[in-house]
Amino acid sequence: QVQLVDSGGGLVQAGGSLRLSCAASGRSFSTYYMGWFRQAPGKEREFVAVQSSDGSSTYYADDVKGRFTISRDNPKNTGYLQMTSLKSEDTAVYYCAAGRHYSIRAASFDYWGQGTQVTVSS
Repeated sequence: QVQLVDSGGGLVQAGGSLRLSCAASGRSFSTYYMGWFRQAPGKEREFVAVQSSDGSSTYYADDVKGRFTISRDNPKNTGYLQMTSLKSEDTAVYYCAAGRHYSIRAASFDYWGQGTQVTVSS
């Protein structure tokens, strides 16, 4: 079992930056792939980024590539999503997730944070 707690969301102006954190507890966070997803009102949850368990591989959705950076600090059992050049369309609840497979599909992840709201004002 892995418990995840998301934090770091808030209200930011377009063009600004935020860093989300994902604090993990329980069994071996370092053995899990980590992903970030987001869900805007009235829309399905969508993939944002994924990182391998050792941090060596990353993959991003096209609309965040070059603006968002996924990272992790395994000794601290914490993952991060650094978001820059934020746009109004980035407004959503953001969720971190942990799973055993390198995937962009939400169904492939076993554990989820509670979500943190990011609101970008234009």
